[in-house]
Amino acid sequence: MALTLSELGGRTPTILTIPGLGGSGPAHWQTLWEQGRTDTIRADLGCLTSPRRNAWVTRLDQSIRTARAPVILAAHGLGCLAVAWWAMLAGQTWGWPVAGALLVAPPDVDRNDVRPELRDFGPSPRVMLPFPAIVVASSDDPYANPQRAFDMARDWGAHFIDAGSSGHLNAASGIGWWSEGQHLLDRLIGVAANPAPHAGGPADIIAALADGSGSVIHH
Repeated sequence: MALTLSELGGRTPTILTIPGLGGSGPAHWQTLWEQGRTDTIRADLGCLTSPRRNAWVTRLDQSIRTARAPVILAAHGLGCLAVAWWAMLAGQTWGWPVAGALLVAPPDVDRNDVRPELRDFGPSPRVMLPFPAIVVASSDDPYANPQRAFDMARDWGAHFIDAGSSGHLNAASGIGWWSEGQHLLDRLIGVAANPAPHAGGPADIIAALADGSGSVIHH
């Protein structure tokens, strides 16, 4: 069942999921959200097994432009890097059409032993995202250590959430529907819907996203 969402400027946002390498299977939280929410659709990135940065960014741009704005992105894995590259190249003004992003388990594409399928997305963009964002990462993700995940969040001007020992935060992590992710999504939408309290800049945005609720997700 879908949660009741805040509205942005009187418009209910579209939740656009962006899968990672290999896509998201039937037990992945992205798929479950798409099936359980009437406001959630998946971005069509094309080839998911042999991704190319420019192709994914182009397809993501098309999905954003054709979705009903405002758009909240819910990305997983390599999809987070596609979002960062899109933000770097698209030239979006603050908060429109993308009003926020939940970026879950971004991989470290700068490591020396990066998987060949991920290499085309390096180096990781070091750019402030033009919308409020939350990065969620676990302490034992095989694709990025906690420090690198934190560094990416810092580079992107995003609030960082430590999910504890949760693997790659996918179906294999056993988080299912991932209700904690839904709560983070609503927090993100609430901040995007009320820009006045954090008009001072990224520090105020991160403080608003933190919301005094701690840093560890339990499941």
